[in-house]
Amino acid sequence: MATLASAPAPGMTAEEWQTRVNLAAAYRLVALYGWDDLIFTHLSARVPGPEHHFLINPYDMMFEEITASSLVKIDVDGRPVGATAHPVNPAGFVIHSAIHMAREDAHAVMHLHTPDGQAVSAMACGLLPHTQTAMIAGGDVAYHDYEGIATDLEERDRLVADLGQKNAMILRNHGTLTVGNSVAACFVRLYFLERACEAQVKMLAAGIDGLTPPPEGTPEKVAVQSAPAGMGLLAQRLAWPALLRKLDRMDAGYRE
Repeated sequence: MATLASAPAPGMTAEEWQTRVNLAAAYRLVALYGWDDLIFTHLSARVPGPEHHFLINPYDMMFEEITASSLVKIDVDGRPVGATAHPVNPAGFVIHSAIHMAREDAHAVMHLHTPDGQAVSAMACGLLPHTQTAMIAGGDVAYHDYEGIATDLEERDRLVADLGQKNAMILRNHGTLTVGNSVAACFVRLYFLERACEAQVKMLAAGIDGLTPPPEGTPEKVAVQSAPAGMGLLAQRLAWPALLRKLDRMDAGYRE
């Protein structure tokens, strides 16, 4: 992985700084792929250490502006840890704190409102297993019914129950969400889910009766072939370093 462009602030561990750099990179990549929604979605990462603190976007910044140092550290009650001039999205706090608190392996959580993700979230059929990408993503996808803008703390228990041990979720009438044991794994899982949704929206232009379903048993086979552990390893060792190099060639300002 590329070396850091700047050093941690006084009192900050190298591990926290690396997490900040990776999460800032994820925000920039979401903007690069056109998945952002002004300032209204959120990606988070747990700060390494015994405290249940995590990093989330400053609510007043576009994703293309976010840097490692501008990310806001908050506790599980949504309170900033340390001084910050930036507000935090309350809906982001509800969704992300629920999953971070319930899942020790949830080191990163990413949630989007892309047009394709929202379109699939509104389809009664959910994610169809008609493309390889959908089969890779679909074996690990849960569903959660829409309850309104996620500012109700009571929704957290239902979110967690619906997610279970899955690592991706389609929030009905809302959007997509992924979980990972690293920022890298979470982002690559999100990439597959979003690409699957994009393909589904396009292929349904032919009408569902005109589609060719995969052979019986194939989706289950692909789910085994793309198990979460393997996906995480692929992301961490191969895809994520390549994505960071891509960002560095374009603009390494996310590392500041």
